[in-house]
Amino acid sequence: MAATQVHPSAIVDVGAQLGDGTRVWHWVHISGGARIGERCSFGQNVFVGNDVVIGSGVKIQNNVSVYDAVTLEDDVFCGPSMVFTNVYNPRAAVVRKHDYRRTLVKRGATLGANCTIVCGTTIGEHAFVGAGAVVSRDVPAFALMVGVPARRIGWMSRHGERLALPARGDAEAACPATGERYVLRGNLCPDGAVMKASAASPLGDAGKITWTTLNASPRLAVLQSGEVDILSRNTTWTLT
Repeated sequence: MAATQVHPSAIVDVGAQLGDGTRVWHWVHISGGARIGERCSFGQNVFVGNDVVIGSGVKIQNNVSVYDAVTLEDDVFCGPSMVFTNVYNPRAAVVRKHDYRRTLVKRGATLGANCTIVCGTTIGEHAFVGAGAVVSRDVPAFALMVGVPARRIGWMSRHGERLALPARGDAEAACPATGERYVLRGNLCPDGAVMKASAASPLGDAGKITWTTLNASPRLAVLQSGEVDILSRNTTWTLT
């Protein structure tokens, strides 16, 4: 495994944990309580707080501050100058260090340049927040979010390509880059555990998904050759 690389101008406080292959570039400051996985990259002028957990394969571009109470799962991308917060109603004269609201960015999500993530929100797996968007509520997995305040205008594949799916409704589409197929049911694309169908149950014209939602929330499935990934902990399904 490649060694961790820290530029001479960077400050890594005693106690910080950095995984193998992580690279820390010019003028970065990583606080002593930070827990960082393997193969991460921290661009110029990045700050990482004490109460921060960062997974493996995370890329944080220039001028990003990852404040306390933020968790980034594996393969998250933080674009240049995007913003995290941890206090919802800050006042200079009022101390609110015990009122931090936690922010969770799930695996594979992209946070575009100059976007703002208001504290207390969860960004779903492989969601895509466009440049300059302001997110103030939870974002579903795979959702494409733009604007101020951010609104969902579509869906993105795991490869980072826009899918030919409506923002809401029932439809199917393939990722233009990989051919991986997606099925939308309703207006949410939840995250969670991955379950696979038996290879003996072929997809395509020979098979279909029967959906049973336990909490009336819509679902998105990712279809691959010989398997079905159901991205939800609250869905039961059968292939017929």
